Amino acid sequence: MTIQRTLKSEFELSGIGLHSGTQTRVRVLPAEVEEGRYFVRIDLPGAPIIPAKIQAVCQTALSTELAGIDGQIRTVEHLLAALAGMGADNARIEVDGPEVPLLDGSAQVWVEAIAHAGLVPQESKQDSTSSFVLENPIWVRHGDAFAAALPSAETRFSYGIDFEEQAIGNQWYSWSPEAESFATAIAPARTFGLARQVDQLRQAGLIKGGTLENALVCDRSGWLNPPLRFANEPVRHKILDLVGDLSLLGTWPKAHYLAYKASHNLHVQLAQALKSEALATLDKS
Repeated sequence: MTIQRTLKSEFELSGIGLHSGTQTRVRVLPAEVEEGRYFVRIDLPGAPIIPAKIQAVCQTALSTELAGIDGQIRTVEHLLAALAGMGADNARIEVDGPEVPLLDGSAQVWVEAIAHAGLVPQESKQDSTSSFVLENPIWVRHGDAFAAALPSAETRFSYGIDFEEQAIGNQWYSWSPEAESFATAIAPARTFGLARQVDQLRQAGLIKGGTLENALVCDRSGWLNPPLRFANEPVRHKILDLVGDLSLLGTWPKAHYLAYKASHNLHVQLAQALKSEALATLDKS
């Protein structure tokens, strides 16, 4: 037996979606043991369920989007990172629109709501992913960007980014959940964007809800909306995204997760490769 956790009580938050620009309300409730984290589109006929699982990923352009049989939900990564980072294995997430709200662009507001709601333990059988031991490195890459999982005695997330904008430049950060809490080291880091890309993205129908209140924006002269919460806030936010995307495994295996100039697409490819490796190992046992 192993211990899972769910929320002690429910909570509700609302806000604007980054890409849709629409106002949505999210209600996060306790869920039964082994149910995992899942979304419910309460605004759609039949209130379809969308599992927060790697096989449900349908799109990864500037956010991670999940699809069930009769519904989709976009920009799930920050809320899922908060639930996983705080240790909430099982949660029912009711949403009355197509996108999870961005709030302040970080996971901090979600983390504070989870901490206020509290967590309770649940006894569970250990699933194959959590019992899976990574024995060989797994790599996915696109050009000079990559994401990897390396065998390790501890779980660690290391990330590197490199931008022309001098205010961002080349940044690396390595986070160990055993040494620093998700709530203080990763959750406050906000999403960021480049001023030179804003018009192009909006013409493509993206970032309709993006503002200087919910995203850091940088141009060649510096940040348009300082101050930063960390000197290396951008790379910490990339770790936040990676944690959210890998949470689609349910429970990730102990490993050193390493990424450089990666994207949601590469994060998801890595999670898919880990899932395949876990299933192949289970078949051999």
